[in-house]
Amino acid sequence: MKLYDISQEVFCCEVYPGDPVPEKKVLKSMQQGDAYNLTAFSMCAHNGTHIDAPFHFIKDGKTVDEIGLDAFVGMTYVTERHGIITENDATAIIEKAKEQNPEAAKRILIKGNVEVSIEAAKTFAASDVLLLGNEPQTIGPQKAPMAVHLALLGANVVLLEGIRLGGVCEGIYLLNAAPLNLAGSDGSPCRAILIDMDDR
Repeated sequence: MKLYDISQEVFCCEVYPGDPVPEKKVLKSMQQGDAYNLTAFSMCAHNGTHIDAPFHFIKDGKTVDEIGLDAFVGMTYVTERHGIITENDATAIIEKAKEQNPEAAKRILIKGNVEVSIEAAKTFAASDVLLLGNEPQTIGPQKAPMAVHLALLGANVVLLEGIRLGGVCEGIYLLNAAPLNLAGSDGSPCRAILIDMDDR
């Protein structure tokens, strides 16, 4: 068994343009003579590696605490692509994932600098996908992400954005990307982990 941490470090993570950056504040420091160390921090729910709940773009959509953990934890399929993901690409990804492991086809992670097109988003949304993950900080075009988000989140497909798959090969893994239990939130940071059960 091999573990892959596919999360960004929080305080030096990538941030979507315009979002606040994570900030760390040392409240107590043993180096400064305190009896213990104590840290506070603030961040946007969409900094670094994070999940998008439907409520992020849909007024009455599910919030983080309303999504079942089965969307975030389970078998997953990792595929590598580059550039714009087309409708044909999405169909091919889903079919290959189902061939290898039908359960893993419910959680798809895309390695590479990709942008999911609206046509691909609709294809993923019409399938049995529970979670779709990618390395960029947003799933669709950075300058106009709304349509892709609406297509996916509107079908209750959870998004896992800002993952890091550099050392991960294509194939089947066990994913744990459980978010913080943030009641009423549109998103949440998470420590996403892949487990290679075959230790290839």
